[in-house]
Amino acid sequence: MTGMATSLTTTTRDEDSLLLVDVTDAAAADRSGRVSVATVSSGIPPEARGALEAVLMVVEEPVEEIALASALELPVDQVRSLLVAVAAEYDAEARGFQLRNVAGGWRIFSRVEYAGVVERFVLDGQTAKLTQAALETLAIVAYRQPVSRSRVGAVRGVNVDAVMRTLVTRGLVEEAGNDPETGAILYRTTQYFLQRIGLSSVDELPALAPYLPEGDVLDDLVSGSNL
Repeated sequence: MTGMATSLTTTTRDEDSLLLVDVTDAAAADRSGRVSVATVSSGIPPEARGALEAVLMVVEEPVEEIALASALELPVDQVRSLLVAVAAEYDAEARGFQLRNVAGGWRIFSRVEYAGVVERFVLDGQTAKLTQAALETLAIVAYRQPVSRSRVGAVRGVNVDAVMRTLVTRGLVEEAGNDPETGAILYRTTQYFLQRIGLSSVDELPALAPYLPEGDVLDDLVSGSNL
């Protein structure tokens, strides 16, 4: 039927699962390979796809189907069918990411075609200069480590939560246990930090005596803040 859009519903059986795929303009779909997975039946609740994608967005390693099934409270076969359908849709729509089955599990990866863009983004982020606030916070951590965020904030006189997250993301600061008295997370500088400033140990940091109050005075200031 020339010049007319047609609607075709195809059914495919995958073991015990039935995938209903709605394709609008079948001729165009054949040319582009783009299809939209409308419904995965066999008792799979409609919100299962959203829940599945939410879990896949936070995992750092491929997650097994049985673990996903446990989280979604669905049979493994249904979860497998849903994974296959979602992966196929991502591929058909040429998304910037893809759902792949690797190392016995499933995980979302950026698509290989955009590896160059991702690499530039990551490298630019790693080489971007730190703000003055970040440099000041990093210096406090370096000279008073291990130290909690609240104590760093007491020295700077401002909230440092966002800055500390930036330093951790950049690999300059890392967690170093908990304060035995307060239970607060302690932070210290990393080996990467030492590499960046050309030192082999924090003991090689230049002395601050000419620029700061005596150590006991600074301790009293921090202690006086009850942080």
